[in-house]
Amino acid sequence: MTDSQPQAQNWNAVVEQWNEQFMDAIEENMEAQAQFVESWSEAVGEATEEDEISEGVEGYARAYETWMNASQQMVERMNDSIEGEEVDMDEFRDIWLNTANEAFKDVMSTTAFAKMTGETVGDILELQQQADEASQETLSQLGFATEDTVVEVGDRLVELERRQHAVEQKLDRVLDHLEEE
Repeated sequence: MTDSQPQAQNWNAVVEQWNEQFMDAIEENMEAQAQFVESWSEAVGEATEEDEISEGVEGYARAYETWMNASQQMVERMNDSIEGEEVDMDEFRDIWLNTANEAFKDVMSTTAFAKMTGETVGDILELQQQADEASQETLSQLGFATEDTVVEVGDRLVELERRQHAVEQKLDRVLDHLEEE
């Protein structure tokens, strides 16, 4: 009896760990779905043309169907496990990872997503330009060299080198001419 007791405790620990991992995976999936739905709703809400809205809704519907199929697969594999089939935990992870890839592909291939991405990149570039301008102004006010002043100094050095080279060529011609005489 003592041998079966440690085995039962070991089995209970394995089942408990498996249940925790499964619940964590489900929770992460639900959070991912919620974030997906929220970001997609924002993208569709920002779409102005009816075709974009229609295409966006279709993309969302395909992605939702993909998530529902994954949920069904999870239930089926969970039932298989309960019925005694050995199911690797990696299989559950793979179901969700593959589903996430497929669902995002459904969404990312829409015009609404492309428009939203373009607007976001534009906003980021604008913010970056504003930050660059603010940092340049701050450096200037503190008496440090700014990018503009460094570029100006570089341009002046290049011009000086060009002029020096031209003067050296003229000087060489004058010296050559004097040596000939």
